[in-house]
Amino acid sequence: MPLFQNAAYFASAHHLHELPKEDGCAEVAFAGRSNAGKSSAINTLANHNRLAFVSKQPGRTQLINFFTISENAYLVDLPGYGYAKVPEAMRKHWQHVLATYLSTRPSLRGLVLVMDSRHPLTSLDRQMLDWFGPTGKPIHVLLTKSDKLSRSEAMKTLAAVRKELNENWGSCTAQLFSSLKKQGVDEAEKIIAPWLAAPSDASEDQIPDPVA
Repeated sequence: MPLFQNAAYFASAHHLHELPKEDGCAEVAFAGRSNAGKSSAINTLANHNRLAFVSKQPGRTQLINFFTISENAYLVDLPGYGYAKVPEAMRKHWQHVLATYLSTRPSLRGLVLVMDSRHPLTSLDRQMLDWFGPTGKPIHVLLTKSDKLSRSEAMKTLAAVRKELNENWGSCTAQLFSSLKKQGVDEAEKIIAPWLAAPSDASEDQIPDPVA
């Protein structure tokens, strides 16, 4: 059965004290710049039309949303970053909440970083990689909306992203993904599934807040 097929909403958190108790659970988090296609990617992986909220207006996901995918395993949908119209107070709040969650949550096994394949590795994407990379946990990049590119353009973009990831952040992986064409689901699941089976290895590094 596909990894995310049984995903179901579990809980949401606006503050750190609202995060679900860990109790030996395993979590994989999805992050991405606002309007990069994160919610659509989650829905496609789960084969569900509205598991994660999809909006044409960026910046609408303002909670950390937890979805059960199996016993003691969760998919975590993080707020999109980089949307200029988000109020300054909210931006600072989420910098603190996300920095603490991503750098100190023992049950977090890895990060799926969603990027629009037409505009990959923006300054904020690189900042997220700099921010999360020191935890030593795996990062997998989904280059979404790849159907908007020609085959040659898509492969050129993938090669360039993989090259930069390898040169600057080591063991990251990357792939092309299309929610519209439902392409890349099997590849993503093969990468992410082992994270949920691996033992948790909490990082002791403290990472400063990124600038969104």
